[in-house]
Amino acid sequence: MMSKDQAAGATLPVAGSIRFDLVAGLTAAAVVVPKAMAYATVAGLPVAVGLYTAFVPMVIYALLGSSRVLSVSSTTTLAILAGTELGLAVPSGDPAQLVTAAATLTALVGVMLVLAGVLRLGFVANFISTPVLTGFKAGIGLVIVLDQVPKLLGVHIEKAGFFRDVVSLVQHLPQTSLTTLAMAAATLLVLILLERRWPQAPAPLVAVGGAIAATWLLGLPELGVSIVGLIPQGLPALTLPDLALVELLLPGALGIALMSFTESIAAGRAFAKPTDPPINANRELLATGAANLGGALFGAMPAGGGTSQTAVVRAAGGRTRLAALVTAGVAAATMLLLAPVLGLLPYATLAAVVIVYSVGLIQPAEFLAIRQVRRMEFRWALVACLGVLVFGTLKGIVVAIILSLLGLASQEARPNLYVIGRKRGADVLRPLSPEHPDDETFPGLLILRPEGRIFFFNAGPLGERMLALAEEHQPRVVLLDLSRVPDIEYSALQALIEGERRSRERGFALWLAGLNPGVLEMVRNAGLADRLGPDQLLFNARLAIQRYQALPPAAASVAGPEVGG
Repeated sequence: MMSKDQAAGATLPVAGSIRFDLVAGLTAAAVVVPKAMAYATVAGLPVAVGLYTAFVPMVIYALLGSSRVLSVSSTTTLAILAGTELGLAVPSGDPAQLVTAAATLTALVGVMLVLAGVLRLGFVANFISTPVLTGFKAGIGLVIVLDQVPKLLGVHIEKAGFFRDVVSLVQHLPQTSLTTLAMAAATLLVLILLERRWPQAPAPLVAVGGAIAATWLLGLPELGVSIVGLIPQGLPALTLPDLALVELLLPGALGIALMSFTESIAAGRAFAKPTDPPINANRELLATGAANLGGALFGAMPAGGGTSQTAVVRAAGGRTRLAALVTAGVAAATMLLLAPVLGLLPYATLAAVVIVYSVGLIQPAEFLAIRQVRRMEFRWALVACLGVLVFGTLKGIVVAIILSLLGLASQEARPNLYVIGRKRGADVLRPLSPEHPDDETFPGLLILRPEGRIFFFNAGPLGERMLALAEEHQPRVVLLDLSRVPDIEYSALQALIEGERRSRERGFALWLAGLNPGVLEMVRNAGLADRLGPDQLLFNARLAIQRYQALPPAAASVAGPEVGG
């Protein structure tokens, strides 16, 4: 039996965890609630929709998710993607129709995520490469900032695409409302100062509270500053999706679902501690899908895990999903008690909040880091960014995915192929390079080592490179070291069989070495092993070199005179 002291010690971690989670949940709410309202305006929705999104999806994910601290509500990227899609579905901008369309879009996102979870498609978390995602997010960040600048200035422009919107904004500058601009500048100053000097402070809450106080004390609406106005008080009502919009919203929902999951899994993994349970990608699909489905029934917009708000939870000491439930509770209390007060909030303040927390999507240092490592991936990042600016956010996702696939294809199309030598005085085989000019080669023996999976897409170009090296070196034997080849696809295997036949016609023998079990089985099943025999199918490259050196000079030749390599 435990002593009283031991029993008390056993309960302390639980009590301490509850205390930490309460503090973390309250701190996160001070950031999440104002940002959720701001993101609703990004999507062209009433600010109440942002509160609904910080409530229902947050609760459902906390009950089902695999991350202990992931904070799920709307995010900058999801807001702008949803806004683009809703603008197409409801061009009139009618608030009631927008809310219904948003519920339909969110439900579709939820259904797609749940289906992906059931089909165990968690691997799509890495579907978009990091450089392409960097460019895509930078483009999103630029679009959001431009979208919010008119609200800072108190002007209105007709949306017609990024570059035309820049021109339109410049033309409308003389119509700037100085009072609105002053309100926006004050908010930006407060947010930036608090974020830099006191990063633990709830900067959005301070900014929103100050703006509401200024509206009440100074009568800002009479001075031309637009405010949020009436916010429905109370918990969200049941909202049913409109099935007539499903076909129209389906393509956009697919892109939003992909980004929701990509952001969620990235944030969950980024803030998981070594002692936390591993993030289960398929469970995350089900949890975020259920969160979106439940949110849709109560008028929420598409939701996903947010990096910045999850960082706040972790920084404030959050340890379990109780922190998310506390944040959701604050959102509910805000809807029940503070809705009339929030109606005094200026739109310029919300725009400033959006801009401050969206600029982080634009990472010039990340672009430079990519460029320093690989210029090709740097070009992909730039094209992905331009794709968003030129084609729009939803089509920008398609551009990003196509770029990722093209990037993968370009890498797979030219697998590495090395000419191998031996380090002089050591039993070390390595690629020949100018850095090791003293490495020894073997007259009449050309050792080639391809790396990576060989399949129909790269078999032809790889074979041509091998043939060119054989023509250059004129060997008696080409030793193909396949130790770094995990798999050979059927079409590539047929090309290898044809290459063996052509090698005999050209006067040199083809030997294979280092085949892994899967490749060896395919070679045997295709009959190539029987054709080569044990003399030309060897365990590894070292044994192949020993066998070659033990042969009499003419024995290694299939046809034609002996030619040194």
